[in-house]
Amino acid sequence: MGRLFGTDGARGVANTELTCELAMNIGKAAAMVLTSEEVEHPTFLIGKDTRLSGDMLEGALIAGLCSVGANVKLLGVVPTPAVAYLVRKYGADAGIMISASHNPYEFNGIKIFSGEGYKLPDDLEESIESIVLDNAKPYTIPQHGGIGTVEVLDTAADEYVDYVASTIEHDLSGMEIALDCSNGSSSRTAEKLFTRLGAKVHMLFDDPDGVNINTNCGSTHMETLMDYVKEHKLDAGLAFDGDADRCLAVDNNGELVDGDYIIAICAADLKSQGKLKKNAVVGTVMTNMGFNRFCEENGMHFVATKVGDRYVLESMLQEGYNIGGEQSGHVIFLDYATTGDGQLTGAHLLSLINRRQAKLSSIATLMERYPQVLINVKITNEGKVHFYTDKEIKAANKRISDILGNRGRILVRVSGTEPLVRVMLEGEDYDEIDALAHEMADLIKERLG
Repeated sequence: MGRLFGTDGARGVANTELTCELAMNIGKAAAMVLTSEEVEHPTFLIGKDTRLSGDMLEGALIAGLCSVGANVKLLGVVPTPAVAYLVRKYGADAGIMISASHNPYEFNGIKIFSGEGYKLPDDLEESIESIVLDNAKPYTIPQHGGIGTVEVLDTAADEYVDYVASTIEHDLSGMEIALDCSNGSSSRTAEKLFTRLGAKVHMLFDDPDGVNINTNCGSTHMETLMDYVKEHKLDAGLAFDGDADRCLAVDNNGELVDGDYIIAICAADLKSQGKLKKNAVVGTVMTNMGFNRFCEENGMHFVATKVGDRYVLESMLQEGYNIGGEQSGHVIFLDYATTGDGQLTGAHLLSLINRRQAKLSSIATLMERYPQVLINVKITNEGKVHFYTDKEIKAANKRISDILGNRGRILVRVSGTEPLVRVMLEGEDYDEIDALAHEMADLIKERLG
């Protein structure tokens, strides 16, 4: 993890940590790193979610990019995967998404995509960081006609909806669903997409005001959607995060269907059709132990990477796999997209259900989930550094691991996007892992909080 870029872009409190000056300089440096000297006016696409600070940071990025000679096309409010798709469609040199994903509105972030629609590898992010933070090379200063221009693309959201709809072979006719848009990017696209696919939709949290994004809604707050689906006797519900690159589902009984279940369902369906490449599925070290057992029982190979969709994607590209993702609902269908896409994921899941004329609640039983406890412990910025060397935390981690043996596991890691340490335990006995998880969390708070 770099000094500016974490596991999912540069992120911080807008106008305090992620300032206009920093955004402008990231824009300048990105244009210098991502384009060749032969291209006089490289083209960058910029999208954003619904946060209040989006306009401010967009203006700063425009200034930075144009000042070094890049042309900018503005996509407006769109999902993150729309930027990744449209970069390829328009043959742009790069794309930028202004979003802090599932974080509260006061945060914002800058995610950069290459001209191929992929998030930048570590070496390119480090090159940008070295220019912004270390003055590794002076910023380009073109004169007169060398300055870049700005164009607004009003059709961006519709073009994205058209594309996602085109990937669905079996429509959603006869289905009645609820969509929780998290007052974020999917507020602009989800109703249009799922209505076009034939579903009757109930819209929740689709009225963004700049400050209500992710507030008690979306994929990190599933309770309202779960109650709504059950109360209204719907076929399913889908919840997206602020920039709509994640999706979690709710079945017809109002029960949560997380990313592990979604990947398991879709991977098994691909295998049954002979479309699962190398009979493999990619997850992370956070993937539930029950998923491993599911793969073993169904003749599929499970590949675990570090936490972060970029590492899942890296493995998929290197080895030629076509489905992978995270428990959080960040699912990558590499046959159709270069990054996690919540609405594409939800559409394919519901299409599968409708094609098989089955209930999501019955299909989700194909995998048994191990009990899991996840505790987020707030720590200081200094604590994030000391976490890696704290002897008491290391000793406690080993002791708990020894207690669990082959009946479970403990995973303790620093968040790549927030000042948190995430403590995760899995095992056969919920009471046991819950007690051990709180024991570890209390120690981390004492040592690093």
